[in-house]
Amino acid sequence: MLLERAELRVVSLPLLRPFRTSFGEIRDKTFILLRLYGEGLHGVAEGVMDARPQYREETISGALALLREAILPDILGRRWENPEQLTRHLSAVRGNRMTLATVEMAYWDLWAQARNLPLSTVLGGVRNEVPVGVSLGIHTSVDATVESAVRHAEQGYRRIKLKIQPGWDVEVVRAVKAALGTLPVTVDANAAYSLADLNVLRALDDLGLDYIEQPLAWDDLRDHAKLQALMRTPLCLDECITTAQDARKALETAACRLVNIKVGRVGGHLEARRIHDVATSFSAPVWCGGMLESGVGRAHNIHLASLANFTKPGDTSSSSRYWARDLIHEPLETRGGLMPVPAGPGIGVTLDLPFLESVTRHTEHLGPVTVPVTAV
Repeated sequence: MLLERAELRVVSLPLLRPFRTSFGEIRDKTFILLRLYGEGLHGVAEGVMDARPQYREETISGALALLREAILPDILGRRWENPEQLTRHLSAVRGNRMTLATVEMAYWDLWAQARNLPLSTVLGGVRNEVPVGVSLGIHTSVDATVESAVRHAEQGYRRIKLKIQPGWDVEVVRAVKAALGTLPVTVDANAAYSLADLNVLRALDDLGLDYIEQPLAWDDLRDHAKLQALMRTPLCLDECITTAQDARKALETAACRLVNIKVGRVGGHLEARRIHDVATSFSAPVWCGGMLESGVGRAHNIHLASLANFTKPGDTSSSSRYWARDLIHEPLETRGGLMPVPAGPGIGVTLDLPFLESVTRHTEHLGPVTVPVTAV
């Protein structure tokens, strides 16, 4: 398939309500939206990097420069037979997994559309709907957190995840657990603790959580292995895992017992599928995490989560929890704790272009192709 041109946008989508984590509070989700054009079709994906390097080291401004100056000029005007070929070519770029994922995911959408197949089908998915949990940010009080957790449990969500940070952990988790009974509850620390906080982490260990997500530093497998040896509760790694090799090392060293796979974090769908397969070989479950994506990124996540080893409820909850109006026409809404996989070609959703224009901060175009097409 010939990649003819690309469109880069910076989009800022206002959240219905602020979302607070140990990193701080988010009121608007700002992200890169990439469209790749070829042979009368276009594929779309969004970048999950932030304006500041808080979650991982990539930033929106850095990703835009890399896409504009190096990656897109290198791949436009060339024919790519399949995503594997494109990904092999892009592997010459060191790091920058989120930026590479933006390109790879857009091409997967385009390639699947050209075959008139849903993305889940070409990825090897095995289900038409995926189990869904909900991620709750840090609230203003314990009572407000409990009320929100109970309300979402009543809506059918199959797991409640609480964002925590030092000083906002044991008390609120204990209260939510008491209110929800047997419904699985997890916590996500976003790397906010260290081994010096072992007393707090051991107190959390006594609360019967399904797992504790990324309690320690974003790049530290060794201390996670030390902590897991001291804990009954499984640890789940997120920020630490960007490749299948990371997943193998984490599971071999018992730094975790399950993995959060975010396709935008790990370089795209191919690497996400490799991580899924590595975890399967260790009999370790995986689940699909989220980065407050719009309907575009959410649709990509849902298709990925249709693979067999995504057995834990993911973060692909209803779009209406986050946005008064999404970027896409199709509603992505849960039913009884299950999210239907969009059925159309590619990611199965279409952009609401007038609304997209209204929330776009910046647009630039690369192409159309004016150079001879070269074989790869």
